[in-house]
Amino acid sequence: MSNNTELELVALTKLYGDTKAVDSIGLKIPKASYTCLLGPSGCGKSSTLRMIAGHEIATEGDIILGGKNITNLAPAERGTAMMFQNYALFPHLSVLDNVAFSMKIKNVEKSERHKKAKEMLELVDMDQYAERFPEQLSGGQQQRVALARALITRPSILLLDEPLSALDPFLRLKMRVELKKLQRSLGISFVHVTHSQDEAMALADQIVVMHDGKIEQAGSPIEVFNKPATEFIAKFMGGHNVVSNQGQLQAIRSDKITISKKAKASKDGLVSFASRIEEIEYLGTNVQVSAKNDALGDIIINLSDQTFFKTPFEIGDSVFLSWKAEDVQMLPN
Repeated sequence: MSNNTELELVALTKLYGDTKAVDSIGLKIPKASYTCLLGPSGCGKSSTLRMIAGHEIATEGDIILGGKNITNLAPAERGTAMMFQNYALFPHLSVLDNVAFSMKIKNVEKSERHKKAKEMLELVDMDQYAERFPEQLSGGQQQRVALARALITRPSILLLDEPLSALDPFLRLKMRVELKKLQRSLGISFVHVTHSQDEAMALADQIVVMHDGKIEQAGSPIEVFNKPATEFIAKFMGGHNVVSNQGQLQAIRSDKITISKKAKASKDGLVSFASRIEEIEYLGTNVQVSAKNDALGDIIINLSDQTFFKTPFEIGDSVFLSWKAEDVQMLPN
């Protein structure tokens, strides 16, 4: 099922009345890649996905798939397949017939469509459940069936709308691994909508952060996390403190900050700020400390549990926070 198809969005816009849900975005999704559209609710990520699928009509702009303009084609003619958030399985059909449904619509002979459906169920390790009905399956099993049903059309690109949101935390982690493995083995592009930073970081080759209908930044997980382009991205991705230091907005990763009882000499690019500890949260492998500096405001520090308990602090302690100048990311004001 491998495919060398690239997807390109050109000045893609979606209006709902006077509301601009997607605002003239441009994006290239490389062949055989895993792209996550990431952002808070209402940022335009699901509208973008639905326009690619053909379930929403683009107000302006173009969708180019493998060099072909598919902007105005019907969903079934695009070469894309979509897996919905609620899986949308037919309760009255068996697992096998759910997967084979699109082939039945095309009047494919029963033995042929069942053969193809069984192949897809084997791919997602669900062939032993072929005769069951959706209500007899767990959430994770239903998801695998929905995946098989989407893949039976042999799409160039698979579109996934928050596919893990209905699963419990343990199963979510398990299915994350399965999705990435499946994408690699199929060799097609996955475009996955999520509001979870952890999910995007774990899965994506390319993260596309959206905000207010626009793309704020697109890049590899390492680029987006370590070099946030804006204050919004630094805060949304988590793990960063955004402070205004002498009129300049700066981002400092919470794990790059050290705490000490005494001030460290400001040398070798090291800066030190007098602060007081406001809160301490034990999170298992790490300890999150909230501190306050009169000039910079609230600052979050992440320490390994070993580092913290070697020289523990208490709420109310006066401390000094230090970080290297080279670990500071400048942001546009």
